[in-house]
Amino acid sequence: MNIKLVVVGKLKEKYFAAAIAEYCKRLSRFCKFSLVEVRDEKAPESLSLAEMEQVMVKEGERILDKVSDREYVFALAINGQQLTSEEFAQQIKDLTTYGHSDLTFIIGGSLGLAPAVLQRADAKLSFGKFTLPHQLMRVVLCEQIYRAFMINSNSPYHK
Repeated sequence: MNIKLVVVGKLKEKYFAAAIAEYCKRLSRFCKFSLVEVRDEKAPESLSLAEMEQVMVKEGERILDKVSDREYVFALAINGQQLTSEEFAQQIKDLTTYGHSDLTFIIGGSLGLAPAVLQRADAKLSFGKFTLPHQLMRVVLCEQIYRAFMINSNSPYHK
């Protein structure tokens, strides 16, 4: 099984990078895990609506360049489906049971995801209505993917 995170921007904080490295190590016993960073579009602080759309489109093109047709894609979106950890684990188990061995999770840039990326997604996933830094969201997502594997292997980690 292959799990890939496609994210916009570089991870700058060492403590987030250390946490992600730890989850990558833990996940290696369950899957081939990779993190793909695409360049964020440089933009001034205040943008018009048209400029915001242009930034999202450019970042979206970079994201979609890293996604193949065979991948099952989860887009992280505030209006996506909210799942419990157990439901998420079951969804991963069901996908792998029915032939989806390449799962990709997409975290957009600060402005969100382009419509083309949301259209390509097979599922939209939300971690609630809170606004979280995208770097922190990477850590949270890695932990939940790891937790899903632990739930599916009946490990006491989840308790």
